[in-house]
Amino acid sequence: MSEINSNEDQIIEETVYTLNDCSPELRQVVKFEEVPAELIDMLVNVYKVSEPTSREAWNALPASAQNVLDNFEQFHSLVALSQSYSGVDFLGEMQDTKFPEDMGAEEQAEYKASMLDKVLVNCVKDMCKQLKKARRNPPMKREFTEIFQK
Repeated sequence: MSEINSNEDQIIEETVYTLNDCSPELRQVVKFEEVPAELIDMLVNVYKVSEPTSREAWNALPASAQNVLDNFEQFHSLVALSQSYSGVDFLGEMQDTKFPEDMGAEEQAEYKASMLDKVLVNCVKDMCKQLKKARRNPPMKREFTEIFQK
């Protein structure tokens, strides 16, 4: 039994990421936006798991919208930050949600998961819309580029 626990601990330890495991772009976003320390773990995990979805959205953007930023990593970092804040807000709101008495715990969990997924997908869509707007709006474009100036 202790061998199983040891293996589980090892797996958990191997999947713990830090900000140092992420791109310099994400570290720049954290610094620029003054992300609270309490949110860093969630942000890093969101960043790690959301890459395929972010890449798919990035690849679907017109080149003119991609050119607002220097690279995919900047886009991915901004998406992860947006998803982290939106996820925290959503989860906070869900704690106060009253479900119908006939809705079981499993149904509630499924509902929460599907709603959270929608919130996270909307963050990606919103970032894409913002980049498309920014390509024709110099002040908005500057807001994006200021984040990544060294």
